Amino acid sequence: MTIERTVLAFAGFMVLLSVALGYLVSPWWFVLTAFAGVNLLQSAFTGFCMPAIVLSKLGLQSGPAFSCTRKPTA
Repeated sequence: MTIERTVLAFAGFMVLLSVALGYLVSPWWFVLTAFAGVNLLQSAFTGFCMPAIVLSKLGLQSGPAFSCTRKPTA
């Protein structure tokens, strides 16, 4: 698993968790969904992503997040 895929998986998990908690516990949990969305947008434009830095220090390798970006092998 690469850093990029781990960050995407974590963001998706946080969104699903906050939607479930917002529905079952309190609507205030939807703030977590907004926080995840804002972080995804700012990292797309600035390139700064704190979870990616932490995962890098933990030893995960960077790689393409999507298979459509890989060059075909001949």
